[in-house]
Amino acid sequence: MNSSINSSGNAFFSDAFLVEHCDSILDFYTSRVVDNSGGYHQNYYDDGTVFDSDFKQLVSSTRIVVNYATAAMIYDNANYLEIARHGLAFIEQTHWQPETSTYAWTLRNNQPEDMTQQAYGYAFVLLAYAAARKAGIVTTNEPLLKVYELLEARFWQNDFGLYADEISPEGKLSDYRGQNSNMHLCEAMLAAYEASSEPLFLQRAEQLAENIAFRQAKLTDNLIWEHYQSDFQPDWDYNRDDPKNLYRPWGFQPGHQTEWTKLLLILHRHSPNQKWVDQAKHLFDAAYKTAWDEECGGLIYGFDPEGKWCDDDKYFWVQAESFAAAAMLYDVTGDEIYREYYNALWQYSWDHFVDHDHGAWYRVLRRNNEKMSNEKSAAGAKCDYHTLGACYEVLRVLKHPKLV
Repeated sequence: MNSSINSSGNAFFSDAFLVEHCDSILDFYTSRVVDNSGGYHQNYYDDGTVFDSDFKQLVSSTRIVVNYATAAMIYDNANYLEIARHGLAFIEQTHWQPETSTYAWTLRNNQPEDMTQQAYGYAFVLLAYAAARKAGIVTTNEPLLKVYELLEARFWQNDFGLYADEISPEGKLSDYRGQNSNMHLCEAMLAAYEASSEPLFLQRAEQLAENIAFRQAKLTDNLIWEHYQSDFQPDWDYNRDDPKNLYRPWGFQPGHQTEWTKLLLILHRHSPNQKWVDQAKHLFDAAYKTAWDEECGGLIYGFDPEGKWCDDDKYFWVQAESFAAAAMLYDVTGDEIYREYYNALWQYSWDHFVDHDHGAWYRVLRRNNEKMSNEKSAAGAKCDYHTLGACYEVLRVLKHPKLV
C-alpha cells in the first residue's frame, strides 16, 4: 500500500481514495472473517492471525454484518453479500434465544455465556437489520419493527424520553443510565428510517437527539456527559477510577461529541432544522479545540469537566468518527476550517493508525503514537466498523452513486 500520501492536495477527500481504502480494510478480513461453525471470527493480531476464535460478542457480530452489507452495495460484490447474510443468520439462530426472546451478549463455542441484555447491543441488532434491508438481504420491515418493540418493552423510559441500559440475566433493570446506548440507538433509528421509510424510526431518532444533545447537554456545560443516575441526572463519579473502561469511561469523550455531530447532521439531512447544524458545530468545535494534540497529533480519548485531559491515549474510532463529522460540517457550512480539520485527522490517521503492511487500522496507541499491543481487532472492541462507516459517510457527502 502507498503510505506516502499527504494532505497537500485533495487526496483524502476523494471518492476514489475512500473506495480504495475501504476495499483495503475489507481485504484484511474477507479471507478469514467467516467462521464455518457459525458467525465470524472476531479477534485478530496485526498480521491477521486469528486468536480466541471461540469467543464472540453481539456488538462485533452485528457490526460486521453492517460492514459487509454496505460494502456489497458499494462494490456490487456478491461475496460481500453472502458474508453479510452468513452473519445475520448467526445473529438470528445463535445469539437470539427464542425461549426467552433475548440476545446472548457473549458466546463461547457458540453457546450463551453472558445473557445480560444490553440496549447498546440491541442498537446494533437494529443497525444490522437496517443495513441488511438496504442491501436486499431482508425484504420486509418486520425484523426492524420487532427489535423496536423489544426495545420499547424492555428499555424505554417514557418519563425521560430515553432508553435504560442494562437488564441482568435474572431480569433486573440496572439503575445505570448512559448516553452511549442512546447515541447508538439514535444512529440505528436513523438507519432504520433510511432502510424502511417508517416514520416512527425518524421520530424516535429526533426524540433521542433532542433529549441527549440538547436537554441533557444543558446539564453539563452544553457538552454530552456519559453517565447518569436513574433519573437522568449526571453521575459525575461513575467510573472515575476507571477512565479506560471499554464501554463506560469516565470524563467527556471527544469522540462522542463528534459522533453526535455526525448524527445531528444526518438528522438534518432527513428533517432539516438549523438547530441540528448549530449544535453539531458547537459539539465538534469544543471537542477539537480541547482534545487535539498539537505535539503528537490526533485527538486524545477523554477530558475532565475542567477541560483537562484524563486519558491521553489515541483510539482509532475517535479519529474516524471525527473526520466523518468534519467532512459533513464542511459540506453543510462550506467553512474551509472543517476541510482543514478533515485533512489533519486523515493525515494523522494515515501516518499512525493505518497498517500499510497488513491492512486495516490499529486499535489504540499511546499519546506518543506507540502501539500498545499486537491485537488489531477484538470482540466487542473493534472490527473496523467505525473506520468503514466513517468512510461511507464521507462518500455520501461526495454523492457516491451507490449511497445517495
